[in-house]
Amino acid sequence: MSVNDEREKLILRITETQRGLGRLLARHQSPLFRSNLTMRQLKALVILSVHGSASGQDLAHDLGVGLGTVTGIVDRLVAQGLASRHEDPHDRRVRRVELTPAGTALIEEINNTGIEHYRRIMDHLDTETLRALDHVTRTVRSVAEKLARDDD
Repeated sequence: MSVNDEREKLILRITETQRGLGRLLARHQSPLFRSNLTMRQLKALVILSVHGSASGQDLAHDLGVGLGTVTGIVDRLVAQGLASRHEDPHDRRVRRVELTPAGTALIEEINNTGIEHYRRIMDHLDTETLRALDHVTRTVRSVAEKLARDDD
């Protein structure tokens, strides 16, 4: 078996394992499943949680949709009390969208629920395995950060 074949088999096995872990974690009732959010609404909330606020054009670009579609998405998020619109302090022609405290709380609850379930798994791992997992996850994050910088 060549090195490339082994690497491909390992990558396939790791991604299949991650998918299986994701399915197991999805069995727990996440606040995500209790919400009435569409995928685009959820994506908009995540974008806002990362950036703090965004213009309609920024959201349209990040979501890969038109400005009219973003208007509908934001309207529904505002109606649910998860986002608010306000005038951009630097350009009064631009309306910015940001999370409300309820929107921030929902994103935090979704993230924390996933972390809690993952933590339960890690609580059952021995110290040597945790050290190896720490090393691997730090290495993966470092490569992801480098790739993100290269993409910018």
